[in-house]
Amino acid sequence: MEERLQKIIARAGLASRREAERLIEEGLVTVNGKVAHVGDKADAGRDHVKVRGKLLSAPEALVHYLFYKPRGVLTAAGEGEGDVATVAELFAHEPYRLFSVGRLDLDSEGLLLMTNDGALAHGLMHPKGEVPKRYEVKTKGVPGPKALELLRKGVPLEDGRTAPARVRMIETTKTNAWLEVIIHEGRYRQVRRMCEKVGHSVLKLKRTGYAFLKIGDLRPGTYRALTDAEVARLKALVAKAPAAPARPPARARRAKAGPAARPRARAGRAR
Repeated sequence: MEERLQKIIARAGLASRREAERLIEEGLVTVNGKVAHVGDKADAGRDHVKVRGKLLSAPEALVHYLFYKPRGVLTAAGEGEGDVATVAELFAHEPYRLFSVGRLDLDSEGLLLMTNDGALAHGLMHPKGEVPKRYEVKTKGVPGPKALELLRKGVPLEDGRTAPARVRMIETTKTNAWLEVIIHEGRYRQVRRMCEKVGHSVLKLKRTGYAFLKIGDLRPGTYRALTDAEVARLKALVAKAPAAPARPPARARRAKAGPAARPRARAGRAR
């Protein structure tokens, strides 16, 4: 299947799409021995694409896993201190370099998408996609009607008011409550900060759904491969998202900026 060269180069991990465009403009990319131009397409499995004279290897297979992240595991290295396991370490036995779509903090558990499909991950995480994320939240104390209404309408945080959320009470005790919270933003520790802002700290937080995907029979530390139909549905969600404003070619952007502008250079248990 033919694709734009920028996409092929980016998927190979050599450069971002923007950087790949610059390489093409500078004549550093060839297809079957001919210098390529911006807008050209190629078939990565059939054509010989070279960048700076180096032949691109065939793209690796794209994999998509639904993973139940346990509490006490970091989504990414560098988020905490000490000898704490990371999601990447749990998937070190896989033959692919996987990354998570979004994050869950150290004390949270639940669904994470793990993949090497950069294009899909970028589309799902883009704010324009508004992918719903479902959480079960145990709070300290029982939020009253005013607190619930504020959560639903939007909570003023230090980084701006949150978008409206869907919130319902699941059950209560004398000292705690379980809420279902559905948001489509992806701010840092957002659900925890929302609840704290209305006077109720979070004792437990579990992501139970992502888009149409549900946690099902997964247990902490286990995962399963997404079906082809599920992957297709996720790609359809990305395709329906509002398109970002068109960006002119790099050469045109540099010309507009002036002469001083320069470009800057499978089912199982995670172990």
